[in-house]
Amino acid sequence: MARASSPRPPPDSPEGQIKIYFLPNLLTAGNLFCGFVALTKIMAAKIGPELLPELLDAGYDQIKVALGFILLACIFDLFDGRVARMGGVDSPFGREFDSLADLISFGVAPAFLVHRVVLKDVFVAHPEIGWFVSSIYLICGAFRLARYNCLSALPEEQRSKDFVGFPIPSAAALVASLTLFLMWWDERDFVVGRWRYLLPVLLLFLSWMMVSEVRYPSFKSLDLKATSTFAKMLVAVLFIGSLLVFREKILVFVLPLIFTAYLVYGFIRPHISRRIREEIEEEDGEEPAEDTGSPPAP
Repeated sequence: MARASSPRPPPDSPEGQIKIYFLPNLLTAGNLFCGFVALTKIMAAKIGPELLPELLDAGYDQIKVALGFILLACIFDLFDGRVARMGGVDSPFGREFDSLADLISFGVAPAFLVHRVVLKDVFVAHPEIGWFVSSIYLICGAFRLARYNCLSALPEEQRSKDFVGFPIPSAAALVASLTLFLMWWDERDFVVGRWRYLLPVLLLFLSWMMVSEVRYPSFKSLDLKATSTFAKMLVAVLFIGSLLVFREKILVFVLPLIFTAYLVYGFIRPHISRRIREEIEEEDGEEPAEDTGSPPAP
């Protein structure tokens, strides 16, 4: 006779109680707050070729603030999961909460941004087309997050350290940083310039990349106590120093290059040697394994 399974504990019992850890979820809440503020700034911005220069400048300022909050949300997202893993307080609640915050900050906000600054002026006669194009990015982002949660729920021996598909925070950061660069490049002509049409194309391409099978390193197990080479340490110090001295130029020039390089790396990663991959993706401070000439693991 088959043995009956034991009943699940009630939700309010000690065994069935949902664990909510303060610091990681506080960082996730900061991510969500930044996404909300970015949306309010995008909605408040008045941008159009018919506006007076003073009003147009004010609209640009609102958009730049929104872009800053999207990038700030990326910083919160970078640290919430890392803090949870370092403290051993990773939880299903934190994973679900993080995905909800990511959908707002990195899904809704970038999609609404591109519609606001580009698509609403392109499809004036048929505005539903502009909304549809923007919604593709949002839907693909939601699909990407749902797939990630399903893969994260697998047993540990079946999980991969890699991201499957381009991460949605990186996609949002690329859209935000490139928009910031184009606004700096065209200044007041951005509202009527041709370069802005690059943004909807990028949005659709990133939509496909998020749901693709291209794998990206997650760097989740980065050990802050690990030793590093002198060259890496020097590069890190110079980058932080240049960020403090040339804040605006770093944001305008370096951030788009960083996230574009990460996007391209997913394509070239399977074709480079294992030794080079381990040097680039070294996370635990250990010496890279000897290259045996075998193809990289999928």
